Amino acid sequence: MSGRRSRPRQSASYSRITDDQINDLLPKLQALLPEARHQSNDRASAAKVLQETCSYIRSLHREVDDLSERLSELLAATDTNSPQAAVIRSLLM
Repeated sequence: MSGRRSRPRQSASYSRITDDQINDLLPKLQALLPEARHQSNDRASAAKVLQETCSYIRSLHREVDDLSERLSELLAATDTNSPQAAVIRSLLM
């Protein structure tokens, strides 16, 4: 018996992404990043774009957490029968 681990078989629907596809997608991903919009059109390395993307996603998660906390505080401080509470509930639906 071999000491090598066997790799799981990939399904037929799995397609390997090519370097050309990555090179085409990187500028599109970079364009979604707020800081990247203000930078020159120089092509950044894939690693840099991915690092910036991860950082941006983490900041979005923090913002969502902060907004959720603020909303919870607002709802806790608002009379549940008030017009403001009704508006907040309708916005959440």
